[in-house]
Amino acid sequence: MKLTFYVMSFFEASLLKFGAPSMTCLSSFYSNLCVRTFDSEMTSLNSTRWCNWGNVKGYYSNLSNCTEVISDCLLIPWPNPLVEETFVKIHLRYFKDCPTEELGDPPPLVMFALVITPIFLIPVMVILVVFKTVNWDDIS
Repeated sequence: MKLTFYVMSFFEASLLKFGAPSMTCLSSFYSNLCVRTFDSEMTSLNSTRWCNWGNVKGYYSNLSNCTEVISDCLLIPWPNPLVEETFVKIHLRYFKDCPTEELGDPPPLVMFALVITPIFLIPVMVILVVFKTVNWDDIS
């Protein structure tokens, strides 16, 4: 909350002095407040620990919150293209070498079971509904 108060006070003073915010102004605030803090936090970690989400999620969350607070203070919608660009740059700088786990297709037997089950269940359910709604006393 201390950072939020400082950021809001700084922005309110800036707005009174300079007028409406621009994307250049927003970019400057992101770089000088949010990204600089994130950079210092990430450099405090060993680069081998950058790919472990448990190590960086707090820093990443702080970065996201910082960009949101600044955007809100300047009355600029969040997220915006500048936020997206900032996060892409962060990912290229810190996370480009992290391994990604790609999910493969399930084994053929599992896939067959997942496909065939609804194919057989739908007609069975229709038949049950029809039998349940038919008045068997009228038939005899």
